[in-house]
Amino acid sequence: MGTFYTRFMTPLCEIILAGSEDGLSHLHMQTGEGRRVFEINPGWIRDDDFFSDIKGQIEEYLSGNRSKFNVKLDPQGTDFQKRVWSELCRIPCGETRSYKEIAIALGNENASRAVGTANGKNPVPLIIPCHRVIAADGSLAGFAHGTKIKQQLLDIEKGD
Repeated sequence: MGTFYTRFMTPLCEIILAGSEDGLSHLHMQTGEGRRVFEINPGWIRDDDFFSDIKGQIEEYLSGNRSKFNVKLDPQGTDFQKRVWSELCRIPCGETRSYKEIAIALGNENASRAVGTANGKNPVPLIIPCHRVIAADGSLAGFAHGTKIKQQLLDIEKGD
């Protein structure tokens, strides 16, 4: 079973999706900002139809008409990263949490930096909503795709 991918434009940026029958493993936002570099593996097969449902859900979300995703996920990471990503999925749309609040929810109030590192390695942003995690002082802190799009996503979720 191979890995499939698609790419499409949204009002914010181009999005690349990759995954297999096991689920979505990558979502990359081509913002031209941030520090994330993403390359399509030459062995992957382009299949726009494979991702039509996910693409539709993303378009509904970006237009303010969807607050939850119903997507089978297959992110690759360490056990700790997966625990962080699972906790991120518990943050309701339109709300934010601090890195420390996530660390406390995971049972280690001193793990804020590790939570931040796991956030930065999230392979499926948007659907695993790492953009909802902010600094304790309320600032946006970092975002692998740039803070401009992080603010835009938070504004969409607030209905702005």
